Amino acid sequence: MSAGEQKHDYHLVDPSPWPIYTSFATLVTAIGTVYYFHSEVMWAMILGFVLLIYGAFMWFRDVVIEAEHQGHHTPVVQIHHRYGMTLFIASEVMFFVAWFWAYFDASLFPSEFVGNVWPPKDIETFDPWDIPLINTLVLLLSGTTVTWAHHSLLEDDRKGFIQGLSLTVFLGACFTALQIYEYHHATFSFSGHIYGATFYMATGFHGFHVLIGTIFLAVCLWRGKLGHFNKDHHFGFEAAAWYWHFVDVVWLFLFAAIYIWGSL
Repeated sequence: MSAGEQKHDYHLVDPSPWPIYTSFATLVTAIGTVYYFHSEVMWAMILGFVLLIYGAFMWFRDVVIEAEHQGHHTPVVQIHHRYGMTLFIASEVMFFVAWFWAYFDASLFPSEFVGNVWPPKDIETFDPWDIPLINTLVLLLSGTTVTWAHHSLLEDDRKGFIQGLSLTVFLGACFTALQIYEYHHATFSFSGHIYGATFYMATGFHGFHVLIGTIFLAVCLWRGKLGHFNKDHHFGFEAAAWYWHFVDVVWLFLFAAIYIWGSL
């Protein structure tokens, strides 16, 4: 072996400016957002967000180069990535547990503040068998299409992979559009009562996760069309698929607890 040849399966990451850059961009975004809340001046928040998007793009670009072109993501490294994604999804589970906890605390033990009943008498809840049911079917269908894409990739069926992933991205966009429509026609707001606060925090954060997951899968679709991923090396897409299935499961709990049980 030559002196410069790698003698192990681990990836020793080269020095990179993007972690510290992204940290400061996040700080600018946070300060700008707080400033916007107090002054309604948005320029600092927008600047921080643009800097954050640029840093994230450059950081992920370097990761893609390391994986696809430099061959640093060996089977051992991919196993560690899977551990990391598993822990990330576990942390997301606990994140949603907090919102479910808040909802059940208010609904199972309604206080005098809400009239000792749940939902409060002045709240007109959504019909769970209307748009919420449609969104449930949309997400369940998207779970099957992303699985189709995954199995197609494992079988070296590039056409099936692209088709399944394209349908998944389309269905994710449909879910977001339907939820925006639902929010637009809501008869209650976020502030002023515990029902609106818990409803919008739980469903709103889930909607945000759907949006992020859709972007995640859209990037994978773009990379797939560039020829990235094969049956033995596709962790980027696999992580996106795991995340999407997690979003599906959370929605089923939201639909059952908040839309169906919460409207009885």
